[in-house]
Amino acid sequence: MIEKPKFNSPFISSKPYKELIFIKLGGSLITTKDQAFEVQLDVISRLMTELSVFLIQNPDTRIILGHGSGSFGHSVASKYGTRDGLNNELDWQGYQEVWHAARELHDIVLACGMQFDFPLPLISFPPSASITASNHQITTWNLEPMTAATDNGLIPVVYGDVVFDDVLGGTILSTEELFIDLASVFKPERVLLFGKTDGVFADYPNCQNLLPHITAETVLPKALGNSESPDVTGGMLKKVRLMQRLCELSPKTKVRICSATREGQLIQALMGEARGTLITHK
Repeated sequence: MIEKPKFNSPFISSKPYKELIFIKLGGSLITTKDQAFEVQLDVISRLMTELSVFLIQNPDTRIILGHGSGSFGHSVASKYGTRDGLNNELDWQGYQEVWHAARELHDIVLACGMQFDFPLPLISFPPSASITASNHQITTWNLEPMTAATDNGLIPVVYGDVVFDDVLGGTILSTEELFIDLASVFKPERVLLFGKTDGVFADYPNCQNLLPHITAETVLPKALGNSESPDVTGGMLKKVRLMQRLCELSPKTKVRICSATREGQLIQALMGEARGTLITHK
């Protein structure tokens, strides 16, 4: 079992870094996605422990962390149809409830990452407070504070959240959609998307035919399908298409979709051991 750090960590540093990695902890991984508002505290704590151990061993690596909303945001968003826009007072009430649900999970993630004697240097960047969009496309997002945080050894944390939209009134942006915008500016070396499945399967939900490599030009089989649980921002097919787009905007970035359900899988992926499905520009 990986022990939690109990000493002063060297990974808060303003020294130049050699690698920037985006990490997403999927909603299906950190919550019980088909049971509303049920969180997997032991899983989140384990993942944060592995991340902390990795950063202590690799202080010249920087992380931007994201997570899904799982059974918190998606269950409420499905009820109100928030992703599709707002048309009346009830829709705006739903918008606020989705915000509250997503924030509740976000606070839990932050707390789990800061429970050590010397906590992970997490700092929250809520999309609802900083992003405006137009028909699901980000139009404004001041990234200077996030750049300063990253340069100085902090770990910015973003998550699937509601945002104001000048066409739809309001909508929801997934973590993958946020990563696309961030990648166009930060140009990360790697993006790691952790979930419950071992990668992208051409025969979902049978999951016997793993696709080891996808490029930005790969034509995706429709059998990739949707999520087995409520997911208002789309299932695996949408996720992969977004990551293909990210690789087009940041051609040197390598994306990996993989599992972190077992102990050690997150740190193994961070160390570069080949797991899951790799997505690249070419």
